[in-house]
Order: sequence, then C-alpha cells, then structure tokens
Amino acid sequence: MWFMDDLRSRLASRVQLTSDGHKAYLEAVEGVFGADVDYAMLQKLYGTAPESAKGRYSPAECIGARKEPIEGKPDPAHISTSYVERNNLTMRMHMRRFTRLTNAFSRKVENHAYAVALHMMYYNFVRVHSKLRISPAMAAGVSERLWEIDDIVALVEAEEAKQDRTRGPYKKKRAEISE
Repeated sequence: MWFMDDLRSRLASRVQLTSDGHKAYLEAVEGVFGADVDYAMLQKLYGTAPESAKGRYSPAECIGARKEPIEGKPDPAHISTSYVERNNLTMRMHMRRFTRLTNAFSRKVENHAYAVALHMMYYNFVRVHSKLRISPAMAAGVSERLWEIDDIVALVEAEEAKQDRTRGPYKKKRAEISE
C-alpha cells in the first residue's frame, strides 16, 4: 500500500499499470487507484524444473505468459513488466547489496535506503546513457546539465546542515554524544 500511495502521488494523470502475479498488488492497486487506472497483471507460466537444474538457484523454464486485464481498459500491446525487470537487473548489477546469494547486505534499513538513493541519483543525474547520450534527468527536462558526484555530495551536506539547524541545542548535543 505504501508503494502504491507513493506511486500515485507522483502521477499527474491516468496511467496504465502492469504488475506481476503477486496477489498483494490486487488489493493495493484497488485501494489506492480505485477505478482511475488501466491495470493488468502479467503472469509468467513455468514448466517443470529440469533434473539438471536440481540444487541450482534458478527457476524452471518460462514457457509463456498470461496477460490479464484487471481494471479499466489496459492496452494489450503495452502489458509488460520489461521496464521494471530491466531496472531491477541494473540495480542488481550496480549495487552489490542486490546481487543474489551474497553476504553484501545492509545491516540497517536506513543504510540500504541511502545506498538505493545514491544509486538512483548517480544513474539518473550523473551517468551518461549510451542510447540517450545524456542523463535521464536531462532527457526528462528535470535537469539542464550533467551532474557530477560533487553535486550529490553538496546536496547531502546541505540537507545535513538543514537538519542540524532544526535540532535544538539539547538534541544536537545528544546526537554528538551518541555518535
């Protein structure tokens, strides 16, 4: 529900939404969007796992997919999870915390959130994408220039300074003691 609320707050108009077959999305999408969305589920169909894959960390072979309209009138040609799957792969490839079967996990959820935020800032504002030849932020009109790592560091430092100003002297002193 939190994820869908956050998504809804970022949208300016009606959209087409596609999810995988995870049943929790049914209630979350209905609860947040109601009838104001064109929503479909794409459920992958898997065959039996081959004997040669026994003990390996790999799913059974995908033998097809079923597109199921749920709400509104989703365009069948655009029922796809490819973009989000590509984004998930990019995150796993760029951040060790997301690779499978690894011990490079975050011990604190806050550190995990910081790692994701740093990756997203770099990916969207600093990195030049080969197909776009500019950053995604520039392509979307969110930024007029290519950022550098120093720009991200300056944002973090400015936010920390702002938080220090909003803390009272007692809270600031207490934070210093606990560190």
